[in-house]
Amino acid sequence: MEGSPATLAAPPRVGIRLPWVGAGLGRGMVTLYLSVIVLLPLAAVVAKSTEGGAGAFWDAVTGSESLAALKLTVVASLIVVAINAVFGTVIAWVMVRDEFRGKSLVNALIDLPFALPTIVAGLTLLTLYGSESPLGVNVAFTRMAVVLALAFVTLPFVARAVQPLLMEMDREMEEAATSLGASGFTVFRRIIFPNLLPGILAGVMLAFARALGEFGSLILISGNIPFKTEVSSVFIRSQIESGNVSGAAAVSVVLLAISLLMLVAVTVLGRWSRGGKGGAFSSAIDRLVGLGGPSGGP
Repeated sequence: MEGSPATLAAPPRVGIRLPWVGAGLGRGMVTLYLSVIVLLPLAAVVAKSTEGGAGAFWDAVTGSESLAALKLTVVASLIVVAINAVFGTVIAWVMVRDEFRGKSLVNALIDLPFALPTIVAGLTLLTLYGSESPLGVNVAFTRMAVVLALAFVTLPFVARAVQPLLMEMDREMEEAATSLGASGFTVFRRIIFPNLLPGILAGVMLAFARALGEFGSLILISGNIPFKTEVSSVFIRSQIESGNVSGAAAVSVVLLAISLLMLVAVTVLGRWSRGGKGGAFSSAIDRLVGLGGPSGGP
């Protein structure tokens, strides 16, 4: 039997378009804006890095000072994301499962690294943990200072990625497992942790990408000592100041490639999560992007 026109008609799309902006014009505006702001500058950096050929690019990346800076950057970032994986999950758990006085203030403090200019964060850390520290703790110009600064700027990523997963988790599964005699550790290991894992991994990867390119919070407290506390972002600046722009661009491309791999991994993880874990992971990523993203924030 033939359907009525109302039955055969395609369902209307949800929402409305921007006034005076058609589909083609809208896509064109987005493409133009992204090209001018993102794609063209990135292409310029890549072109500058290969200005002297592949040999010059390789020499710039594998130089002793650049390798030392890259190694410190990657190792410190790995240490920081490992710490954040644990404490970020704990923070998210407390914020979702516990009620206490001042919870809204703590919730705002978690997002402070996204809102605070990173140079201000560096000055604050130097004041608290420098030579004139009121706490009597002086870690300035050490590798510990690098880890401390990176931990500060990447604090929100894991916590904000895990929170939506905890809020949407069905607690009836936990209660059922407990009623069957499962211990708290077993419930966490077999039920809770597998559901939180996509958010933890996403937060870790985004935090790692952010830590690789961090500059402002490190410029004061790290001391920028070559082969000791000089990270890649500071090394890049020093190369530009010394006139070696192509060498600085080469190291920048390496950091860009690593960050891009992290973002691709987050995208793949998001698709897997949407297929098997529901939409909570997607909402977690949307929240992080809204707050600042891996290279966002101040």
